[in-house]
Amino acid sequence: MTDKTRSIDLANISLRDALDLAVLVEEEAKDRYEEFADQMELHHNPEAARFFRFMLAIEAKHESRLAERRRGLFGDEPRSVKREMIFDIEAPEYDEVRANMTVRQALGASLQAETKAFEFFEAAAGMVQMKDVQDIFTELREEEREHQALVRQEIARLPPEGPARDDDDEIVAL
Repeated sequence: MTDKTRSIDLANISLRDALDLAVLVEEEAKDRYEEFADQMELHHNPEAARFFRFMLAIEAKHESRLAERRRGLFGDEPRSVKREMIFDIEAPEYDEVRANMTVRQALGASLQAETKAFEFFEAAAGMVQMKDVQDIFTELREEEREHQALVRQEIARLPPEGPARDDDDEIVAL
């Protein structure tokens, strides 16, 4: 957990800080999906770009709901959890994105991201002391499970993939 959260004591995190953490996790994922969509458009890969924009919209909605919830409970109280304190909790990995990746590969990168977010929130829920924070992390874990199911449904709808192309190994997002 320490490689994903810097200077955050998850065992003793407050509800406000847990909500701030959750908002930042969604923000990071949203920003990464936008970055990937832009890269796919730059490399003339509209199908992968379209999927990354779809995931960006999902993360943006989730971020907005969490931020609204946070404001409802804590108003404009300042954040003590900052973006630089988290890293790759839900955001897809940079080395998963290739210039000529298929939609199936884009879905695979997204599924890995949703899985690692699920695992993070599952572990965090087991570490926290406060019941309301544990409930938030458990709720977030279940939302990540739902996102995994959504991605799996999209994968199931795809036709079988042909052989890999030689130029598929160019990493584009660095």
